[in-house]
Amino acid sequence: MSIEKSLALMNRQDALAAAAVARERSAVAKGVKMAAAALRSGGRVVYVGAGTSGRLGVLDATECPPTFSSDPRKILGIIAGGRGAMFRSREGAEDRAADGAAAMDAKKISGGDLVIGIAAGGTTPFVHGAIRRARERGAKTIFVCCVRKNVGEPSADLVIRPLVGAEVLTGSTRLKAGTATKLVLNQISTLAMVQLGKVYENLMVDLRATNAKLRDRAVRIVMEIGKVSRGRAAALLKLAAGEVKTAVVMHVRGVEAREARKILIKARGRLRGAI
Repeated sequence: MSIEKSLALMNRQDALAAAAVARERSAVAKGVKMAAAALRSGGRVVYVGAGTSGRLGVLDATECPPTFSSDPRKILGIIAGGRGAMFRSREGAEDRAADGAAAMDAKKISGGDLVIGIAAGGTTPFVHGAIRRARERGAKTIFVCCVRKNVGEPSADLVIRPLVGAEVLTGSTRLKAGTATKLVLNQISTLAMVQLGKVYENLMVDLRATNAKLRDRAVRIVMEIGKVSRGRAAALLKLAAGEVKTAVVMHVRGVEAREARKILIKARGRLRGAI
């Protein structure tokens, strides 16, 4: 095949990933509720996977603090083989169910936590071991996979199963299955944060402004919600120690930062209620 025809084939196959996730909307909605409930009660959301699946879990967990100012201790990613496996494949690390169980013990998983095991092909022993041990320790569990039920699949409180079909490169689950997994994790973490009041309309009002791009975005969000000039927005953010919601409440309610924070606490962190 020519490169152009090969690309057309891959494009058609990639579209099937989104369609497969859409068919799992009901299950994903349950997953959102489970994640929000765990975080609301002080528990953790812990992604567990190997290879591409593990990297996608770590990626989603890592992106939550800058996007939503979430506590990095509350949304975690565990990959078979440890930190080094993020950058260099350690394929054998996924074969030991006992290692997955040990990872749950090491993190002291308990009844308030939610463990999301990710295994595109459904058979990863590391993930199976983690889910089984997490259930033994009282945690809620979700199993995310992209194939029909396998013999030996672990029991979980919820299964999210976007059936993407065979990969264009047979067996390479970093393709459609990886795309579908990323979409599912995007939906769970983003909408859980919406449920917790960390989003106002479609704006990241709880972002952590840790670089120039995010500082500029924070200013623009305050400008948009407060209908104020760039200069006024920047001044409000400075007084609010960079906290977007605090800055907006200061402007709308005509109060200082300390009082704005009290108002937000009373509104359970929800900007709409605070203003």
